[in-house]
Amino acid sequence: MTEQTPILKVINPDATPEEVAALVAVFSALGAAAGEPPKRPRPAWSNPARGVRRTHRHGDGAWRASGLPR
Repeated sequence: MTEQTPILKVINPDATPEEVAALVAVFSALGAAAGEPPKRPRPAWSNPARGVRRTHRHGDGAWRASGLPR
């Protein structure tokens, strides 16, 4: 059996059990916050909405507007 070093060591002999419990709660919350990395945003070129056809403009200037970016 290997000997493990303590993760938390209380140096102050006057520490109450409530103070030790508060410290343990804070450290455990800090450790839980670093769980899963944030998801990367999906690039625009792989967006499935790009494959959906759009209707062409109609009316005055429609031919000219059909070549303009949307």
